[in-house]
Amino acid sequence: MDEMINLQSEEDLSPDDGIQVVAFRLGKEEYAVDILHVQEIVRLLSITRVPRSAKHIEGVVNLRGNIVAIINLHKRFNIASAGEVEDKRIVVFQFDDLKAGIIVDEVSEVLALNSKDIEETDKVYSSMSSDFIKGIARLEDRLFLLLDLQKIVE
Repeated sequence: MDEMINLQSEEDLSPDDGIQVVAFRLGKEEYAVDILHVQEIVRLLSITRVPRSAKHIEGVVNLRGNIVAIINLHKRFNIASAGEVEDKRIVVFQFDDLKAGIIVDEVSEVLALNSKDIEETDKVYSSMSSDFIKGIARLEDRLFLLLDLQKIVE
């Protein structure tokens, strides 16, 4: 597999139709993030630990001259890691001046999700609402937890 995954999809959606997402696995569950914030997906790199950082901050990496903070979602969500080390990836995203990456077990695909297939978490079950989850999407027989990357880095 190439070191980077191309994030372009063949199917374009208008904003009224839905969103395009990058789908990935964390443990046994499938998650997705809005592709508009994703810059690239790279293989797991050598991570330098930062003393006294939060337990879910794995450290920093040097990505083509840019220092990028790496967040370990397994630790953040208290999920056991799964899969092979060679399948693990870092999904790099950016909001304004903030660039960060999240470690995932495996990136599966780029998907187009229709708005009608996305449920807000509080509509599914009131106590299920999470600061990090925007909604739950269904695509055929699969469910994806849609993450709010901006809230994860706050």
